[in-house]
Amino acid sequence: MMRAYKFLMRPTVRQTQALGEMLRDHCSLYNGALQERRDAYRHVSKTSIKYGQQSVQLKDIRSFDPERQGRWSFSSQQATLRRLDKAFAAFFRRVKSGEKPGYPRFRGVNWFDTVEFPKDGDGCRWDSTPHDPVTRVRLQGVGHVKVHQHRPVAGRVKTVSVKREGRQWFVVLATEQAQVEPLPDTGSMIGIDLGIAHFLTTSDGGFVPNPRHRSKSAAKLEAAQQALSRFPRVRRDRRTANHRRAVEKVAKLHRKVRRQRLDHAHKTALDLVRQHDFIAHEDLKIRNMVRRAAPRPDPDVSGAYLPNGATAKTGLNRSISDAGWGVFLTILAAKAESAGREVIAVDPRNTSRTCPACGHTAAENRPTQEKFHCIACGHTAHADTVGAINVLRAGLVRREAQPA
Repeated sequence: MMRAYKFLMRPTVRQTQALGEMLRDHCSLYNGALQERRDAYRHVSKTSIKYGQQSVQLKDIRSFDPERQGRWSFSSQQATLRRLDKAFAAFFRRVKSGEKPGYPRFRGVNWFDTVEFPKDGDGCRWDSTPHDPVTRVRLQGVGHVKVHQHRPVAGRVKTVSVKREGRQWFVVLATEQAQVEPLPDTGSMIGIDLGIAHFLTTSDGGFVPNPRHRSKSAAKLEAAQQALSRFPRVRRDRRTANHRRAVEKVAKLHRKVRRQRLDHAHKTALDLVRQHDFIAHEDLKIRNMVRRAAPRPDPDVSGAYLPNGATAKTGLNRSISDAGWGVFLTILAAKAESAGREVIAVDPRNTSRTCPACGHTAAENRPTQEKFHCIACGHTAHADTVGAINVLRAGLVRREAQPA
């Protein structure tokens, strides 16, 4: 089983400068490889260049530019070229499936924030000073960098990545754990219904409040973005010091909201995994749920449009994104796998319209957002609780139907 760990690094001033130069040079390598692919395809021969051809050129590139490209790990540079190759593979996949293609773009220095080392010991070494109580990671061209290791690392370290977030630097480890250590059985099964009014509702009648992190920071974000909008749109290297500070302030607020959302998702998922052996949830298509409202042309007036509820839909989309359902479900699945729990996703259709007492399904069973009142048998309950009960039942049925 693969697990990931993220630790804050505490580089010195000189190491910080070297880390920035490493990102700059990898970004230059990425953009150069992208330009080569573009030029080759624009040629009359329509030549297609692959990763293998560009990887072979690395030796010559490093010998030609020893002060920059020659300083860094050969394997990390190969990983950067693989990153570009994956971007092109995803582009062609989207073209074939009819999606919006999204051709790979050139990366600015401020938009290239990660360098990966594919193997621990090849250009990098995790816990490079085991004799010292302070944990360090050794990076080729940078040195031994202090790491704030706030938790033990389980399993064998497979890959090491260096990531920049604002003015902070992090090391991300991907480890392979041979055996999963399951939590003791509790004998409990539960269904959950994700929502906006409540982050989630459980089939036993429990509620987890929606923290609404972005909404709480909306005033600060609005003020910071207004201050940023007063500066002219110029290239990054031509920004003044005040302009750069305004950009950093907006980015810092967004990072804080993201960390708060992740923290809430981790804690909520961990509580569920510790208390229940079986968890059923709705198989939500979040990308479809946050699509903007389609325009409604006026059939009587050419070029005019009828009201389509776009304002309300935009507010709903913002609330769904703020809740972070997709992040939570991903974290829940990972924690359940690590703890030996079972998680099943079920079809969400009519889960909050079906009576758990008599099985009658009708839209009229849910007269309001919160209230459920069955028009057939008169059963009343909270609508989200009814949805969670039906999700649990559907999950149990699906588990029984799965082949042994």
